[in-house]
Amino acid sequence: MAPITLPEELLVLAYDDESGRAVGSRIALDLGMAAAILVELALVGRLTMSADMLVVKDNTPVGDPILDAVLAKIDSDTPHAAASWLQRLRHGLRDKVLADLVERGVVRDVDETAMGGVIHLHRYPTADRSHEAAIRARLADALTGQSVPDERTAALATLLAAARMEPTLHLDSDALEQAHKRLEEISAGAGFGGGISMEESTIRPSISLVIAALGRAISQALGARA
Repeated sequence: MAPITLPEELLVLAYDDESGRAVGSRIALDLGMAAAILVELALVGRLTMSADMLVVKDNTPVGDPILDAVLAKIDSDTPHAAASWLQRLRHGLRDKVLADLVERGVVRDVDETAMGGVIHLHRYPTADRSHEAAIRARLADALTGQSVPDERTAALATLLAAARMEPTLHLDSDALEQAHKRLEEISAGAGFGGGISMEESTIRPSISLVIAALGRAISQALGARA
């Protein structure tokens, strides 16, 4: 099973296996995906924070067309804050990532376009459940405290909480509230939310700074929780 990227992990969680439709807020998902692609670039050493701006640390392509296009876009532009890049990247990103998942056989594209092409409808039910099973297993271990989350899992947990995607965990209301608290604990414990110092975090400081900035930017864009 070839690994998938962080934005792809978010999409796999967000789309219902059977109906192939996204669960929850589409705006929140798009913001979360934009953040996830930036976090992925930070995880592979391409992006970092400098004076509250996202900047390119290494412009060497990583070999993924979507990631490399975003990396080139950031590298060719003037520095911008995390919140600015979220808005610049979120439009149209989901379609590109979905197309990649279809090509790799992770989901299927069910075309239900109607009225002679006037209304474009697509569903993306799961084709290969192995990726989702592995992601959910990592999150389950993190949520139950059975293991210390690695950088990727801690980042995913932070993005899920910031983008308010807890419903994708398929829990009842009581468990959902506990899951949200645990996601925030993971974020704070990794140094993403200011809960501990960078020296105490198990996550690389350069990664913590990027994820913390993006998590705040998502939360600010979505406004106060209901």
